[in-house]
Amino acid sequence: MRAVLYEAFAQPPKLTNVPEPVPEAHGVVVRVRATGVCRSDWHGWMGHDKDIAPPHVPGHELAGTVEAVGKDVRKWRPGDRVTVPFVCACGECPQCRAGNQQVCDHQFQPGFTHWGSFAEFVSIHRADVNLVALPEGLDFATAASLGCRFATSFRAVVDQGGTRAGQWVAVHGCGGVGLSAVMIASAIGANVVGIDISDQKLALARDLGAAATVDANSVADVAEAVIELTRGGAHLSIDALGHPTTCFNSISSLRKRGKHVQVGLMLAEHSAPRIPMDKVVARELELLGSHGMQAHRYGAMLDMVQSGKLQPERLIGERISLEQSIDALMNMDKFESVGVTVVTRF
Repeated sequence: MRAVLYEAFAQPPKLTNVPEPVPEAHGVVVRVRATGVCRSDWHGWMGHDKDIAPPHVPGHELAGTVEAVGKDVRKWRPGDRVTVPFVCACGECPQCRAGNQQVCDHQFQPGFTHWGSFAEFVSIHRADVNLVALPEGLDFATAASLGCRFATSFRAVVDQGGTRAGQWVAVHGCGGVGLSAVMIASAIGANVVGIDISDQKLALARDLGAAATVDANSVADVAEAVIELTRGGAHLSIDALGHPTTCFNSISSLRKRGKHVQVGLMLAEHSAPRIPMDKVVARELELLGSHGMQAHRYGAMLDMVQSGKLQPERLIGERISLEQSIDALMNMDKFESVGVTVVTRF
C-alpha cells in the first residue's frame, strides 16, 4: 500500500510502498478515506513523542470503511463507515471501567504507538471499544476532521469546561482546535472571544460565532483586553495553541473562580511553562487538561452535527493528496493554513 513514511525524526518523509496491515484478533483494518494533518503529527515527526520509533507512518485523525475484521470482533463488519478517537483504549483498566477511556492506563494511538493513517490502510486495535459508527450523510473529510481537534474541543468546552449559555469563553489560538472551540461554545449559547495574530483566522472566528476578537499583536496586554471585553474576565479560557505565552494569557484572562483548560500540546522546551500562580490562588482558579474524547461520548457531538447546530465542515480548509501531506506536515509549525487540512486523495 502507499504510505507516507519517515525514517528519522525531522527528516523529510517520503511517499512509498509498505506492507498492508493485518488486523489483530481484537482489531480491524480500516481503508482510509480521509485523514487530517494535525500539529500533533508535526510534534511526532520532530521527535517530541517517546512512543514513536522510526521508521514511522504518521496520522491519527481518520475516517474510512472497515476492510478486514479480526476473529474476536463482534460489533463491526467489512464496509462499515467508521471513525475513531485519537486516544484508543484497552476497555479493561480502572480508567476505562469508570468511563474515562481518554486517559486509559494502557492507551494506544494510531500514528504514535503504531503506524497511522497517512496510508491507504490503518490497523485499529480493540475495535469493539474504540470504533465509532458514522451517520449516513456525514462525508469522510468532515468525519476525519472530528477525530482529534474537534472532539478534543468538544470535551474541553462541554465536559471539562462545563460551559453554560451566557458565559464568556476566551479561545487563545484560532487554528483547527481553537475554531472548533469557538463553534462549539457559540452553539451552546456562550459568548466567545477569539484571540490570534492572524486577521484571516480572526475573521473566520467571527463567522463561526465569536462575539468579539482580539488581535494579540495589536494590544499591549492580551489578558487585560479580554477582561475588558468580558467585563471582568472569562468564565472559561482555553489555550488551543499550546505555547507558554498563550497558556499564561489564558490563565490571566479569567475572572474569579474561572476555569482554564489546556488543549494545545506543550512538549519539548515548552513542557514546563510559567504559570501566574498568584492569580490561581487569589482568584481560586481551576487548571484542567483535555486529552481527547471517549468513543462513547461521540454520540452527543454527532447528534449536534446532524441537527445542524454544529457544522464542522465549515472548518475544513484545504483538501489535499497523500503526496501533498508531506509538505503540509513539515510546515505545520509555520501556522500558515486556515482551518483543518484533510487528505482526501490516496
